[in-house]
Amino acid sequence: MEAVRSQRKSLVSTGVGSTLPLYRSAPPLEVRLEDFELYAIHRLRVLKGISDALSRGKKPDEMEKLVLDLWKTNMRHQHSSELLNKDIISHFVLRLVYCRTEELRKWFLSIETTLFRYRFRDEAPEIQRTLMAEFDLPYKAVTTAEYESVKDKLNQVARAIGQPITTDAIYYKVPFEEVPELVAGRRVFIQKGNAYIAMNQVVSLVITQFRSHLSKALVLTNRKWTSMIGGQEKDRLVPIIEALSTSYLGPDYSQPREHAEISLKDIDQIAKSSFPLCMRHLFEKLREDHHLKHGGRMQLGLFLKGVGLKLDDALAFWRAEFSRKVGAERFDKEYAYSIRHNYGKEGKRTDYTPYSCQKIISSTPGVGDHHGCPYRHFSEENLRAALTKMRVGNRALEDVIDKVRNRHYQLACTLTFEAVHGSSCDAGVNHPNQYYNDSPRNLESQKSSSNPKGITAAM
Repeated sequence: MEAVRSQRKSLVSTGVGSTLPLYRSAPPLEVRLEDFELYAIHRLRVLKGISDALSRGKKPDEMEKLVLDLWKTNMRHQHSSELLNKDIISHFVLRLVYCRTEELRKWFLSIETTLFRYRFRDEAPEIQRTLMAEFDLPYKAVTTAEYESVKDKLNQVARAIGQPITTDAIYYKVPFEEVPELVAGRRVFIQKGNAYIAMNQVVSLVITQFRSHLSKALVLTNRKWTSMIGGQEKDRLVPIIEALSTSYLGPDYSQPREHAEISLKDIDQIAKSSFPLCMRHLFEKLREDHHLKHGGRMQLGLFLKGVGLKLDDALAFWRAEFSRKVGAERFDKEYAYSIRHNYGKEGKRTDYTPYSCQKIISSTPGVGDHHGCPYRHFSEENLRAALTKMRVGNRALEDVIDKVRNRHYQLACTLTFEAVHGSSCDAGVNHPNQYYNDSPRNLESQKSSSNPKGITAAM
């Protein structure tokens, strides 16, 4: 792979040890296709970890540690000289992935900005000043004379926000609209339309510039993708790009856990106690209508395969339901093949994987379809009814609805799990089969506890 000639010659050539790029322009690199995808997946793990933590309301000090730990864990490279390459490549690959819709751009912009914020804060002051210079910000440090004239006011602000007071503090004077988060938090002294920013607060100024640049860059990347890249790379990069935006990065659930198996006689009871809402809804609709359209059959069928329903039992299960609507003969002709196909017994013999939360959330069910994510696709009224049926208590229900309104669908499912099982799920729910696998263990613990927390599971 061609080496990156640093985007910041001033940092590298002078020996300043920063490894934080500004991502101003894509470097002229030749990247192997496997690295193109792998680097993006590694960075995506970081971004999704940040997103989950923000959704759960982690405090700033908790976020700082989490972000840096996520970065160190996922963005390593066996060759230290390639770390900067990996950082830059992964960022620009994910720009392609997340430039394609307004919703994707909004998510990427928010989380990448958060990542940059904590990485910048982790840099030494001299490196922070060098990075500020690279943004070409037209602000200079306040002179000694001006500092003396406002020192008392600055110290009052510092005491109010719990910042240390030093005699050699460096301040910058900037228009107050450049640092809206500091103004909103009453964490800065303002005089004649200017805000006096302490050195330990310059991250707010830099973040405003970083976010503005990235926002514009994503729009331009989308135009290039639509007009040129998408057409030129439709057979090579497009499949990778499209898959990355809905990719699942957790454990493989294509096979059930060892010795895990569900029987047809227990399936109704298990569905009530341990299926996540998306699968419980499909299961109930199948029992009610004796039919599901293709999307629903795939989503529920692969989930059942992953939790341990054997092929013969799966055929018997679907035949028993569908035959009541279409007849046994039509079922064998039109539907049995696809079930065997999902188990790798027909066609290409591919062992298909159960759908992840991300894939289910991104689906677009039509009229008469019942697949997809209830937290995203249900009306609020229908979602409340479904959660009440699962015996989610009023307080937990309002918390779930709040997350849905803010489009945190996986966190809404996580809160449902916690309410139903009376236990925390710090890792969050990322896959329906994960929800199912964790459910029996938590239900058993709930039963054995003399003082269970939360709401008893629907049994």
